[in-house]
Amino acid sequence: MSRILLEANDLKKSFDHINGSITLFSSLNLRVKEGELVALIGPSGSGKSTLLHLFALLDEPSKGKIIVNNQDTKILSNNQKDELRKKNISIIFQDNNLLTDFTAIENVMMPLIIKNENKKIISQKAEKILKSLKIFNRSNHFPSQLSGGEQQRVAIARALIAETKIILADEPTGNLDFKTSKEIFSLFLKLKKLKKTIIFATHNRELANRADYKLFISDGNIKRMNDRK
Repeated sequence: MSRILLEANDLKKSFDHINGSITLFSSLNLRVKEGELVALIGPSGSGKSTLLHLFALLDEPSKGKIIVNNQDTKILSNNQKDELRKKNISIIFQDNNLLTDFTAIENVMMPLIIKNENKKIISQKAEKILKSLKIFNRSNHFPSQLSGGEQQRVAIARALIAETKIILADEPTGNLDFKTSKEIFSLFLKLKKLKKTIIFATHNRELANRADYKLFISDGNIKRMNDRK
């Protein structure tokens, strides 16, 4: 039986602004298991990106708690959260967040360089991943020299090298053409077979329908839809 890797209990997120307070969601409860491929859908502004940021421990909930790999993150210090994230969570941002002054392979290597791992081994791992994503021939190019699809492949390679159990992706195919989007999703399916847990926010209906199930966020509520299991 697959174990729970990510859990939200009675989660609430509100933002204050000049005209009052906006609540994106309240009393949100969710459990995501190891090896699940989950599509996060909903209208623009419904809170998809915010929820991913909460799961990534990059933001604090207004209420409730998030449990990552059996760790209650509410009681952790910022340093402890950083360590938990490094070991368990990889993030793929819509705008890639690649470091402009570093080459593609250097960007991919960065998560392990930060961990002070052996640079020769890191380089070998990065080369292997870039080859699997069919972008090894662009290894020594800078982000500005890469197409949008190539940049996204580098961002995905960077997420993969850390070998975390959880991968969070915010509109990973949003800026890509149809063919490249399908290739990226095929990679997600391969990762699922490796028992990776993947949650991706998307407006792409076809890709969302191919997930194990969809989580629809609207008006502060979340609903599980279309289980394929």
